[in-house]
Amino acid sequence: MADRPDVRQRLAGLLRRTLPWRMAVPFHPPVKRSVEIAGHKTSISLEPVFWDMLRARASAEGVPINALVARIDAERLEAETPPGLAGAIRVWLVST
Repeated sequence: MADRPDVRQRLAGLLRRTLPWRMAVPFHPPVKRSVEIAGHKTSISLEPVFWDMLRARASAEGVPINALVARIDAERLEAETPPGLAGAIRVWLVST
């Protein structure tokens, strides 16, 4: 019964009306933003929840987002097989 589209739509509507936005819609397409690392601009695509987490961590550490991303970038490059930057940011955020 939960497979029916009308049930899913009603449930989604109920969640949007009763829960804060971030709880009701945890999945969102990635958002691309520009950052500067070592004087070079690059763009990173992250889901909004990760941008929020990154902003919060940078604020808590009293550093700009660019500085925090540069630190994560330096750490990822030390790996035997460095992951992509966006993936490294996601892993860093949930593991630290």
